[in-house]
Amino acid sequence: MTQLDHQIHSIGPEVAGSRILKLVAFLYGITAYLVFFVTILYAIGFVMGVMVPKTIDTGTDTPTVEAIIVNLLLMTLFAVQHSVMARKQFKAWWTQFVPKPVERSTYVLLASLSLLLLFWQWRPLPAVIWNVENPDLAVTLVTLSFAGWVLVFASTYMINHFELFGLHQVTSHLVGKEMTPPRFKTPLLYNFVRHPIYLGFIVAFWAAPTMTAGHLLFAAVTTIYIFVGIALEEHDLVALFGDEYRQYKQRVSMLIPWRRSL
Repeated sequence: MTQLDHQIHSIGPEVAGSRILKLVAFLYGITAYLVFFVTILYAIGFVMGVMVPKTIDTGTDTPTVEAIIVNLLLMTLFAVQHSVMARKQFKAWWTQFVPKPVERSTYVLLASLSLLLLFWQWRPLPAVIWNVENPDLAVTLVTLSFAGWVLVFASTYMINHFELFGLHQVTSHLVGKEMTPPRFKTPLLYNFVRHPIYLGFIVAFWAAPTMTAGHLLFAAVTTIYIFVGIALEEHDLVALFGDEYRQYKQRVSMLIPWRRSL
């Protein structure tokens, strides 16, 4: 065996196996992202009541108490999964079993699946809380809701959309590039509010020309969860960035631009 043959033999199987695993991780990340993308598009139709087979106001008729309990359980499942898996302590434990390059993709995939379960099993509560009859005002509210969704998407791209949803991690792993340590940055809208993504969700959920009891339950509970999520997230950000994030909190409002109290 020549020296070249020896070198090929010694690195070939390991490198090939490593590349296959990296490719599998990359394809897994792509799949998780596509599931997320379909889920978020369905979420828009689900909340706005357009272009999807089942919306927030359609489905099997269910007694009111049962519908409320089922819907609360579905939202609690998502909230627990979404919050617990995002915590540093859980990640430290979780990555003993799930490789770090696909940890974010797994988180995104499970969050998407829990949302799809919510859409599938959601029980409508059709009682009308308010109904805007003025067509111009109704169109304005629909446009505002859509603008909320646009704000959600735009805000993710202002930070790092592909890292947020796991694609950056699996792509870097595929090409053998190390992930850079997180650094604190406040691009564009993040100079006006600390959480434009959450602001977009709140606008999208509440700007409805027709608000049913089911839609109101969904909007109210998710808004409460958003405030809880902000508290948990900012606790982690302070732990990560220290005084830099504390000063940011003092300088920039949480949700409402130019007002420090919110």
